[in-house]
Amino acid sequence: MKKEIEEDDEVTLPEAEATDELVGQVKLTVDKGQATIRIDKFIHTSIGNSISRTKIQNAADAGSILVNGKPVKSNYKIRPLDEIVLVFPKHEHNYDLVAEDIPIDIVYEDDDVIVINKAPEIVVHPGLGNYRGTLINAVLWHFKSLPKGKEEFRPGLVHRLDKGTSGLIVLAKTDHALSHLAKQFFNRTTKRKYVALVWGDVAEEEGTVEVNIGRHSRERMQFDTYPDGDFGKHAITHYKVIERLNYVTLVECKLETGRTHQIRVHMKYIGHTLFNDTRYEGNRILKGTVYAKYKQFIDNCFTLLPRQALHAATLGFEHPVTGKEMFFESPLPPDFQAVVDKWRRYWASTTIED
Repeated sequence: MKKEIEEDDEVTLPEAEATDELVGQVKLTVDKGQATIRIDKFIHTSIGNSISRTKIQNAADAGSILVNGKPVKSNYKIRPLDEIVLVFPKHEHNYDLVAEDIPIDIVYEDDDVIVINKAPEIVVHPGLGNYRGTLINAVLWHFKSLPKGKEEFRPGLVHRLDKGTSGLIVLAKTDHALSHLAKQFFNRTTKRKYVALVWGDVAEEEGTVEVNIGRHSRERMQFDTYPDGDFGKHAITHYKVIERLNYVTLVECKLETGRTHQIRVHMKYIGHTLFNDTRYEGNRILKGTVYAKYKQFIDNCFTLLPRQALHAATLGFEHPVTGKEMFFESPLPPDFQAVVDKWRRYWASTTIED
């Protein structure tokens, strides 16, 4: 039996920053002499019991077990040379999760999912340097008020936002919902749009960046583009101009893939680094004048918005139980909006002076 495990976009940085989906993939090829058994038993045995039978069952129910490209149920009997693909949500097991009373902005919640408008300063889940005070610690505290009786589980992450990125994130509250959401993120059927403020006047009204992204060759905390396609993972970002503000541009970004730091890296690649993105040198003047008054203006903007100017503005997905299309929108948070307004006033005043 040939086995291949792919970790799709799974990178945990020392600051627990990532925009990647927490979704994995197992590929199995049935040997010619393999006896005919149920596929759930075969998978469970083949991958060394690293995924429980319950999770395999949930994956089957979600249509996330494919044989020769087609979804099958858990009672499917394998055949020689079958090509099996299992898509599954991955959990963070390296840290002792503790419930903490941290305020969170809940946009929507039912028995299956919870949608949260993440504040910019909070890390999504524990990691090196951020063992406490994360969104997951806060969600665990919230879950204490839920009815008892269900088996213990960890809040179901299927995607993440960078520490400095604000906006919408969905978590599953049951294993069943987790499997369904994982499949949607893996298949890229979710609807996500971001708003970013970038340095420079973006030339085209809209465009697409399709360049591989991988770990930076020298800076461990950064990612980089690899145009030749010989390294990194395939990544596609669509962008559209919302508003031009002379030395900066407000843009909408739509992800077709979900690589770590994708928008931040792709926008830098086309010459438009995110405003105040410390990781990618957006925290210095990249466009504008040399006058002290302008430098002071930029410093004031950085003080108002002490993070990269990126906000997860919309999120759409299919409800894992009802099948209903869910769609949520989040306006720009106060710090981001304040800087946009400041740029509008600055641009208006300089236009009048000219």
